[in-house]
Amino acid sequence: MVITPTEARRARHIAEQVPDPELPMLTLADLGVLRDVELTEDGTVVASLTPTYSGCPAMAEMRADVAARLSAAGYARVEIRTVLNPPWTTDWITDTGRRKLTEHGIAPPGAAPRGPVPLLLSPTRRTVACPLCGSADTEETSRFAATSCKSLWRCRACREPFEHVKEI
Repeated sequence: MVITPTEARRARHIAEQVPDPELPMLTLADLGVLRDVELTEDGTVVASLTPTYSGCPAMAEMRADVAARLSAAGYARVEIRTVLNPPWTTDWITDTGRRKLTEHGIAPPGAAPRGPVPLLLSPTRRTVACPLCGSADTEETSRFAATSCKSLWRCRACREPFEHVKEI
């Protein structure tokens, strides 16, 4: 295989199109977990992934899916690396990914917390806009949803339930 910039871009494009197993409306590129794709001199495609959190159960499937797609595209040697530093943050979800979440009725995360976080003894009320009607009159009904990275909410305006991707 002749290594050209075009071939390297092709390998990257293939890896970028792999859907996330837990949020299939997003690609791994939309989610921000696909960190890098390189084509080495010997023709090996090296894709680097970062898990959304330690122990993410979807990581094994992501690795297998990227390797399978690249192999199916004719790349004989594929290596998948796990990159833990810096850790993934929901800030890495692309604008396209956030738009896709909203279009599928899932509230995208806000900005991830940074630096010192104040500790309060009284409960605080977060505002999460309803992805269906846009109202901020919402309430959290469960801290956990179908996956540990999401919580369940209900809109008081349109009365519809929805999931929210937690800020990490």
